Amino acid sequence: MIAAPELPSRIPFQKENEGHSEPDNDLENRDSKHQRRGSESTTSSRKKRRRGQSEKGRRPSVLACSRQNRTNEQRPRDGGVEAVTLFEVVRMGKSAMQSVVDDWIEEYKQDRDTTLLDLIIFFIQCSGCRGMVTAEVFQNMHNPDIRRKMTEEFDEETGLQYKKFMVYPWILTVTWPLDLDSGDYPLTMSGPYWKKFKSNFCEFLSVLIQHCQYTVVHDEYLMDTVISLLIGLSDSQVRAFRHTSTLAAMKLLTALINVSLSLRVQLHNTQRQCDVEMIDQRPNRRLETFLQKRKELMEKQDNIENLMNAIFKGIFIHRYRDALPEIRAICIEEIGVWMKTCSDRFLTDSYLKYIGWTLHDKQSDVRLKCLIGLLGLYSDKERCSKMELFTCRFKDRIISMTLDKESEVAVQAIKVLTLMLQNCEEVLTSADCEHLYHFVYSAHRPMALAAGEFLHRKLFCSQEPEVQDEMPGRKEKAIRNINHIRTLVNFYQESEGCAHSAYLVDSLWDCSAFLLKDWESMTALLLEGDDQEEEALTNLQKKALVEIMLSTIRQAAEGHPPGGRCLGKKIQMAKERKTQIDDRAKLTEHFIVVLPQLLAKYSADEDKVIEVSLLQIPQYFDLEVYSTAQLEKHLDTLLKQIKEIVEQQTGSEVLEFCSKAYLVLSNEELATHGRVDFAKSQLFDQLVGKFKELLKDFIHKGDRFDDEESYQMWSTLKRITTFHNAHDITRWNLLNSTCKLLKSELENGNVPEQIIIQAIQCSYYHIMWQLSKVSEGVSSKVQYSMQVSLRKQMRGFCHICRQYLTNVSSTVKEQAFIILCDLLLVFSHEVLSSGREEIEPFSYVPDSSLQSELLTFVLDHVFIARDNESIDKDEECKVGALHKRRNLLAAFCKLIVFSVVEMDIAADIFKQYIKYYIDYGDIIKETLSRTRQIDKIQCTKTLIQSLKQLFNELLQGQGSNLDRWSQPFTSIKDLARRFSLTFGLDQLKTREAMAMLHKNGIEFAFRDANKKGKNQPPPNVAFLDILSEFSPKLLKTDKRTVYNYLERFVTDQMAAESGEEWLPLISYRRSLLDSRDDDTISTSSSDRSALSPVYHQSKSTSLKRRLQTEDSISNAGLNEGQSVKISPCFLMPQLTSMVLRENEKRATRRESQTKEHPLEKDGTQSLYSEYETTTMGNTDRPVEEDTAKSTEVDRDDLNEIVDIDND
Repeated sequence: MIAAPELPSRIPFQKENEGHSEPDNDLENRDSKHQRRGSESTTSSRKKRRRGQSEKGRRPSVLACSRQNRTNEQRPRDGGVEAVTLFEVVRMGKSAMQSVVDDWIEEYKQDRDTTLLDLIIFFIQCSGCRGMVTAEVFQNMHNPDIRRKMTEEFDEETGLQYKKFMVYPWILTVTWPLDLDSGDYPLTMSGPYWKKFKSNFCEFLSVLIQHCQYTVVHDEYLMDTVISLLIGLSDSQVRAFRHTSTLAAMKLLTALINVSLSLRVQLHNTQRQCDVEMIDQRPNRRLETFLQKRKELMEKQDNIENLMNAIFKGIFIHRYRDALPEIRAICIEEIGVWMKTCSDRFLTDSYLKYIGWTLHDKQSDVRLKCLIGLLGLYSDKERCSKMELFTCRFKDRIISMTLDKESEVAVQAIKVLTLMLQNCEEVLTSADCEHLYHFVYSAHRPMALAAGEFLHRKLFCSQEPEVQDEMPGRKEKAIRNINHIRTLVNFYQESEGCAHSAYLVDSLWDCSAFLLKDWESMTALLLEGDDQEEEALTNLQKKALVEIMLSTIRQAAEGHPPGGRCLGKKIQMAKERKTQIDDRAKLTEHFIVVLPQLLAKYSADEDKVIEVSLLQIPQYFDLEVYSTAQLEKHLDTLLKQIKEIVEQQTGSEVLEFCSKAYLVLSNEELATHGRVDFAKSQLFDQLVGKFKELLKDFIHKGDRFDDEESYQMWSTLKRITTFHNAHDITRWNLLNSTCKLLKSELENGNVPEQIIIQAIQCSYYHIMWQLSKVSEGVSSKVQYSMQVSLRKQMRGFCHICRQYLTNVSSTVKEQAFIILCDLLLVFSHEVLSSGREEIEPFSYVPDSSLQSELLTFVLDHVFIARDNESIDKDEECKVGALHKRRNLLAAFCKLIVFSVVEMDIAADIFKQYIKYYIDYGDIIKETLSRTRQIDKIQCTKTLIQSLKQLFNELLQGQGSNLDRWSQPFTSIKDLARRFSLTFGLDQLKTREAMAMLHKNGIEFAFRDANKKGKNQPPPNVAFLDILSEFSPKLLKTDKRTVYNYLERFVTDQMAAESGEEWLPLISYRRSLLDSRDDDTISTSSSDRSALSPVYHQSKSTSLKRRLQTEDSISNAGLNEGQSVKISPCFLMPQLTSMVLRENEKRATRRESQTKEHPLEKDGTQSLYSEYETTTMGNTDRPVEEDTAKSTEVDRDDLNEIVDIDND
C-alpha cells in the first residue's frame, strides 16, 4: 500500500552543512495491521539493547539519538555530530567501518526485520531519495495480483513518483518527488561531505560481507532480501536508483567472490583432513565431524554460488549495456576484478565476451575500463593461455583503439598490446608491430612512453645475447649494448618521414636508459676503423647514431622532454635532480677526452651533419670539470681542433656552431676563461689580419683581382661576420675596412655580390656592438667620443645602404633593405627613448625621400604578381622566394608600427590587402591592428586614403563611364568591407574614427564638379557606394548627423534625381537611416531606375506641391532678404503625426532664433573645432551666412563628431 507521505523539505543534498531528510518506514504484519516503525521507534529499541561497553561509549554510534533530536539539531560543518543512521555514518566517514558493521550485526541477530529495514532504508537514502518508504508483508506468494502491483508510475494527484516492488518478505513502496532524477544524488555530488562517499559506501559493503561471511550471510534471509532490493532498484527508470543499486550489487558480488574463495580453502583443508582420517578403517568420530563440516561447507558454497548467479543474471546482464555510461563502466570494471580474482570461474569465453563487446562502447570511460581490466588479465602468462580465443577475436579492435580520439584510451591500448607481446607467443604480426612503432614520435608524451615500452620489448628483450658464457660480465654487457645500438640505429633509419631523434630518445628514456646512457659504446662505434672484424657502420648509420647520441646528451643534461612534449611546468624532485647532475658529470668526463678525437675524424667529411652535431656537445658540458679534474690539456686540444675546423670550413651552420662553442667555453665565471679568451683572440688576429691584407691587395689591383683571391676574401670575411654576430671584435676596427670595400663597389662595380653581402652584415654587427658599449655606460669623456663616432658611423653606413637599394643584384638589394630597416628601427626615437638616456641622442628619423625609396622598393619587390614569377621554378624555390618577400614586407611594416616612417605611407600597403591576401594577409592585418592601437584617427585616415587611391586608379582606367559592377570596383568594395570588420563590435570606441572617415569620404565624393554640366553627378559620386560599407559601424545618432552633413552637398536637383548614375548617392543615404527613419525618405532602388512617364509626372507634381508647402513653412520666421535652402529631408513622405511634430519643432526653433540643437535623444561629446564655410563641389553658388537654421543645426551636430577643418 502507499502511505500518504509528508513531503520533507526540498533542500537539496549539496547543502552540506544541513541535515539529510530522513524517510519514514512502515512495516505491516501478517494480520494486515500497519505498525508504523519510524526512525524514532527504531532508535528507542536500539537504545534498550545497547550494551554499556566503554569502548562503544567513546565512539560515534549508529544508534545514538531520536529523529526529533536529529532534525532539530544544528550540525556544525566541522563535525562533532553523532551519527545516528547508517547513511550518516557512511556519508561522514568518521567512524571505523568494522565497529559500525559489528553493531549492526548484533542488532540483526536480535531483531532482524527491524535491522534489515534499516539497511533497506540505507540503500534508498544512498540513492538520494528524499521521499517515504512503506513496507507491507505479502500474504500469499502465489497471489496473481502481486506481479500486477510491481509498477513504477507517476501519481498526478499528489505530483509524486512511486515505485512498488517485492523485497522478500515485503512489498516495498518508495515515494519521492519528481526531481530525484535530476542527476543530483550522493554518488554524483561534489563537496567535502560527498567526495569520499563512494569509497566509504563500497568499503561499508565489503566490510559487511566480510564480517557476515561465517554467520548471517548464509541464513537465506539477509542476502535474499538485499539482492531482491537491488534487483528491484536496478530496474528503475530513475538513474539514481539504477546507479546506486548497480554499484552496490557489483561490490557485493566482489565481496561474495572473496567469501567463495575462503570457503574453497576451508573445503580443501577439510577434504585433506577427511582423506587422512579415512586411512584408518576403524569407526572414527573425527571423521564424522569432518564429513559433517565438509557437507556444511559445500552447502555454504552452493548458497554463495546461487547468490552470485542471482546478482550476475539479475543485474549485470541488464546493466552492462545501460544507457548511463557510469553504470556500464562500473559493470565492466568489476567483471575485470572477478576474472582476475576468480579466474577458474569467470575467465571463460562466456564472460570475456562482455568485455570484448564493450570495447566498441561510444563512451571513452567505458572503453578505458575495459582496457584497464585487460591489463590485469594479460599481465599473467597463465591467464593469457585461457584467453586465446578472445585474443584472436578482439586483437584487431585493440590495435585500432591505439588511434582512439581519447589519448588515455590509446595509451592503455598500447599497454595491453605490450603485455600481449610479452606473454602471448606470436600473437602480434610484424604489420601489427609496425603500426605501433610510429607512436614513439607522438607529441603526446604518455602515448610515446607506452609506445617506447613496446619498442623496447620488441627490439631489445626479444634478442638473445650471442656471446659465450665464459666472457666477463662487463665485456658481455658492452657487446650486448653495441648490438642493441645497431638495432636502434637501423630502426631510426627506417623511420623515414617522422625521424626525430629527440622524440625517439624521450620515448625510450624511462625503459632503455641503461642503453641510451652508454656513451662509451656509441663513441666506440663511431671511432672504430674499417679493419674491424665486425661490419662497420655506413655513413648514413653514423649520421643517425650521432643524432641519437646528441639527443641522449641533451636529455641527460637538461632533464626535461623535447619541445612539443612538455606537459606544463614540472617540479623536479631531489632524486631526479641528483640523477641529472650525475649524468651530466658522467657525459662531461667522457666527452672531454673523446670529443676532440671525433672532431678530428669527421671534420674532413663532405657531409657536415656529423660535424655540426658534434660541435653542439660542449654546450651540455659541466665546464667546471676542466679545472677541478685538471683536464686543461684536453681543453687546449678541443680549442685547437675547433680552430682547425674554422680555418677549413666555410659552411654557415658549421661556423655558427663553432662560434657558439667558443662562446660557451669562454664563460667569464669559469677558471678557464683566460685560456679560451687567448685562443679566441689568436683566431681573430689571424682572420682580421688576413682580411686586411687581402683588402689592401684588392684595392691596389682593382679589376685584376682573380677568382682565387675573391674566394679567399669572401671566405675570410664570412668567418669574421659569423663570429662578429656573437663576439665583440670591434677593437679590430673592421668598419672602416668594410666601408672601403662597399664604396669601391659603388664607384667601380668590381666587387662580387657575395663579398658585398658579407661586408654589409659585418658593418651592421660592428655598429650594433658599438651601440651596446655606449648603452653600458663608461666615463663621460670616453662616452662622448664614442657617441660622436657612433653617430657618424651609423649615418654614413645608412647612406651606403640607401645607395645599394638600386644595385643590380637583387640579393644585394634585399640585404641592404633588411639591414637599413633594422638600423632605422633600432635607432628610432620610439625604441631608444625606452632605453637609457645616454643613447637617446642617436635617434635617426628618415626624411621623406628615404621613406619614399623604401616604399618604392617594397612595391617593386614584394607585391609581384604570380604571373611574373619564373614558370620553370619548382615549388620549393617558390616557397623560398615567398619567404624572402614576406621578410621584406615584415621589415618595412615594423617601421610603420614603431612610427619610424609616416603612417600615411601605409596606405599603399593596406590597399594590397585583398589582392595579396593569401601571401601577406596576416602581416598586413597585424600591421593594421597595431597602427590602430597607436592612433585610431590617423589609421582610419590611412584606410580611407588607400580606398581613394584605388578608386582614382580605377577612375583613370575606365574614365567617366565607371562600371560599378565590374570586378575591380567590386574588389574595392570588398576591401572596404574587410576594413570595416577590423573595427570590431564596440562602436563607442571607434565613434570618432568612423565619423571622420565618413566626413572624409563625403568630401572626396563631391570634391570635383562634372564637366558635362551641373545636372550630371560628380565624377567621384560612385565612391559613396564604397563608403556605405562603413555605415553599419556608426551609432544611430551619428548616422543622422552624418546624413545631415551629406545633405549640405546635395542640391535640390540632386535629391530629385533617380537615374542609375545617382544610385550610389541613394544607397548611401539609405544606409545612414536606421529602421525608424526608413519611412521618412523616398529613394529609388536599382530595380526602379527606369520609371514610366506617368510615374515621373505624378512624382514631379507631388514634388512641386511639397516644395510649395515646405517653402511657406520655412519662410515663416525669416527676413525677406534671406535665401533659403530646402533640406532634402523635408522632401520625404512622412506620416501625418510626424509632419505635425516636425513642423511645430521647426517653428519653435525659428521663432527663438537659436543656434544650438541637441542630437536626437543622445548627445555626443565635443571632439573637434568649429566649421567655417562649405562649398558644393558641383555648383558655384556660395553658401550664405544667413542660411536656414536647419543647415546650421546640422553643422553644429557634425562638429561634435568630426573636425571639418583639420583633416
